[in-house]
Amino acid sequence: MGLLAAIGVLLPFPFYWWLWTNPQSWVNLCGRERDPSTVMARVSHVLKAAQLLSLFSVASLSWPSPLYFWPLMAFGQFLNFRVYQLLGEAGTYYGVRFGKNIPWVTEFPFGVIRDPQYVGSIMSLLACLSWVPFQYILLWSLGYVFMMFLESKEDPNARAKSIS
Repeated sequence: MGLLAAIGVLLPFPFYWWLWTNPQSWVNLCGRERDPSTVMARVSHVLKAAQLLSLFSVASLSWPSPLYFWPLMAFGQFLNFRVYQLLGEAGTYYGVRFGKNIPWVTEFPFGVIRDPQYVGSIMSLLACLSWVPFQYILLWSLGYVFMMFLESKEDPNARAKSIS
């Protein structure tokens, strides 16, 4: 396994862990003038680009794609887009941890699929198995499993107080 590619695949997870476990420090760092969820989203997009570049560095793309690619990718991305549509930026990017009032959502896929955004992301990764070596898909997926576990243990008392 290429060490740089493995580091690139895992790059976002220490950031997510830090924000989840230390939300007040992130709110303080962002200050009054910047929304912590918006800043997290921007940093996350840069880290996601690094992850994708890491995967492309070890991928061997070929055409046509296997039959399982399209349904896995389509449904995985549908779940991701649906979660963002229902929760918005603040709900998707830890707004509740940063002291925001995020309404509880029960519409599909919530209430049907536990952690639908992470499940959708894992499905999208599995779709790429014919091009990307298994160990990188597994590593990235384990990062999501770690975050699902971490976020399932949320302590409401550890939420940040918003800076007003």
